Amino acid sequence: MASEASTANLPALMWQRRAGDARLALRQTERLRGPEKAAAPAPPFTLIGERGCRTCGALAKEGANFLENERVTAETAQRQAASLAAILAHFAGQGFARCEPRLLQPAGVFLDRSGEDFRGRLYLTSDASGAEFCLRPEYTIPVCLDYLASAQAGRPAAYAYGGSIFRAPEHGAAGDGEFLQAGIESFGRQDREAADADILVAALEAAAAAGATRLNVHIGDAGLVAAFLESLDMPPIWRRRLAAGHARGQRIADIFASPRRNGGSEQSGVLAALTKVDPADARRLVEDLLSIAGIAAVGGRSAAEIAERFLDQATLADGAGVSKEARALTEAFFAIEGAPESASSAMRRLAAEARLDLSIALDAFDARARAIAARGLAVEDMRFSASFARHLDYYTGFVFEARHGGDGEAVIGGGRYDRLFKTLGAACDIPAVGAAIWIDRLSPGAGEA
Repeated sequence: MASEASTANLPALMWQRRAGDARLALRQTERLRGPEKAAAPAPPFTLIGERGCRTCGALAKEGANFLENERVTAETAQRQAASLAAILAHFAGQGFARCEPRLLQPAGVFLDRSGEDFRGRLYLTSDASGAEFCLRPEYTIPVCLDYLASAQAGRPAAYAYGGSIFRAPEHGAAGDGEFLQAGIESFGRQDREAADADILVAALEAAAAAGATRLNVHIGDAGLVAAFLESLDMPPIWRRRLAAGHARGQRIADIFASPRRNGGSEQSGVLAALTKVDPADARRLVEDLLSIAGIAAVGGRSAAEIAERFLDQATLADGAGVSKEARALTEAFFAIEGAPESASSAMRRLAAEARLDLSIALDAFDARARAIAARGLAVEDMRFSASFARHLDYYTGFVFEARHGGDGEAVIGGGRYDRLFKTLGAACDIPAVGAAIWIDRLSPGAGEA
């Protein structure tokens, strides 16, 4: 747990760390260079260095720029610390208990659950036994692990957090990979739609307390997407492919495009032939071929699992198993967007025309919208997109982001993840929803800078 004193001293600590880094770099540079050799006297007020001659005026300008950058850095640290304190104070007033998980976390839980794009941004290390660890890249999973290890596990609980997370910059972008983040998590509430609304409202109000007002809210529903895909008449492998592609933010046209295969024309011919026979017969044929070849297991997979994987590839080839009607229906569903009320009406019409039963998922969608409106938010100003996702694999229901304007990086992001706890060792699923606030993005344009 971080104390109030440590939060109050955050600007000084950040400044001391940066100053310490500068002094360390200077000492390392001095050791690398070694004793300076005697040099001929230089002209008055001129410094001779690796970049040639610089006059006193140029040197003074560089010094002034350095001091100005350090001043801006210190002011930014102070502003962010004040924002973090304001947000945590608001969460405390709403009844969220403070939780601060360890900075060093087991890497496996993130490697297995947070999506392909996220995994490449971890700062990894290992101990003497070879066990892998990472610097805390986010708070949700660490808070979940602390909750499961506590006496409160299995009972309703609400937590707030605030501190540093560590992610390598994306695609060669500038930055040191350390960010300040605050947020909340709610566990164990059975009134899911009301809990969703409470988390969204609490996060928006906390951001407003730190100066970020008039944020544009974009929402989606992973549970509604799952219900739609489950109702489609298509092979399970295609449902899984669509679900995974949606979670990664892929366009529907790209998801339906034929996957690239490493094999040559011979393999393509076999895959095409397998799609034209009964699935059970095709599976037995592949298993028999593997048996004749003396292949019992590859990479830990049994012959049956290898056959299943091979048949999945055959099904995905050239869109096998997906009718034109199913594809058109999928494209129409994921194209729906707008205010929640109008989007709900559009999805109900689509479901009725296609004879799909989405009533339970859509009733929950409408109940959530009413709960949000009851808490004073203008639901009609929010934008729903059926294609919207947050690029993390563990979301199972309501998802949302809030931004300055229509574009730019999200200031707030969150959603529901009811099935995460069971993958972390819980005996059963536990209802859970949360939100995170990026402190460095609270000011308009700060995230892009």
